[in-house]
Amino acid sequence: MTSTHVTIIGAGLGGLTLARVLHVRGIPATVYEAEASPTARAQGGLLDIHEHDGQLALKEAGLFDEFRGLVLEGGEATRVLDRNGTVLFEEADDGTGGRPEVPRGELRQLLLGSLPPGTVRWGHKVSGTRTLDDGRHEVTFADGTALTTGLLVGADGAWSRVRPLLSDATPTYTGMSFVETYLFDSDTRHPAHAKTVGGGAMFALAPGKGLGAHRERGGTLHTYVMLPGPQDWFAGIDLTDPAAATARIVQELEDWAPELTALITDSETAPVLRTLNTLPVGHRWDRVPGVTLIGDAAHLSIPNGEGANLAMYDGAELARAIAAHPDDVETALAEYEEAMFPRGAAAAAEGVRIHDVLYGDNAPHSLVDMFNGHA
Repeated sequence: MTSTHVTIIGAGLGGLTLARVLHVRGIPATVYEAEASPTARAQGGLLDIHEHDGQLALKEAGLFDEFRGLVLEGGEATRVLDRNGTVLFEEADDGTGGRPEVPRGELRQLLLGSLPPGTVRWGHKVSGTRTLDDGRHEVTFADGTALTTGLLVGADGAWSRVRPLLSDATPTYTGMSFVETYLFDSDTRHPAHAKTVGGGAMFALAPGKGLGAHRERGGTLHTYVMLPGPQDWFAGIDLTDPAAATARIVQELEDWAPELTALITDSETAPVLRTLNTLPVGHRWDRVPGVTLIGDAAHLSIPNGEGANLAMYDGAELARAIAAHPDDVETALAEYEEAMFPRGAAAAAEGVRIHDVLYGDNAPHSLVDMFNGHA
């Protein structure tokens, strides 16, 4: 056991996994989160948790059996369509896959419930960080309060306020954004839409753009539209007028099958816009005493199904390193970063490759080839 207290910024999956594995190892930690409460906002859709990283992290956290109880049965079913609605590939979920789907919010709640009361301090939005003369780090919050710590971990995502202590890198826009919509109780209220999506994940693709959907718990259909364009183009979509915003988005899919665009036009929620940003592939920094990063704060990349898994694995590996060197924090951080940098670089490079498979000149056939083992 070590007397080192770990200060974690960000109560996402990575930060909570770090706190949980530290707790299991008898190491105290406090997590500071900008959101006002665990229910302050929706936590996104489904995550496929992989055997080689996310599941290993949950085993390290002693939560694997509980995680299995969250798995959405049938969620690994997959189908690929072209813009005309023709099914080019379909695979059922036979229960033997290594990437079970779970709702992000339920997984986050599992991690939160595994921590001692008071571990997470809600409503603490970080406004800045700086290194003090004694080598410790000061964290200032938006309410004017501050703390100092000898071991600071940035688990605060793409726009990390901890990252500037280590790196000048900032996320850059990829040239694509996506829009999210939802349909609820689809088997009863939207059977045609449910039939289009199928039992798990559906990908409808064309070069440069795509429409994807997941069947979530309770028959919820969660749809994502991926579109290219400059940020100011998307900024010009008035999301306060959902009908007009939806109509403008669907204009970009005007030659697509109506059963596909209906997933957008019939949405029961206003469209939510999310821009895709990345850090440079291979982002790294020189060792700075007493501070490091995990997850998107360290290696934000094009989405490829690895983001949450890597964040959780980073958290578990950092906790393991701290526990292995209880009296030598610098050795622990150096050991963690030495393994994390190539891991993050490989995932980012794979994200670039998958992005081309999904939206490159040969889409959707490139994805069909990948699923068939030809790519």
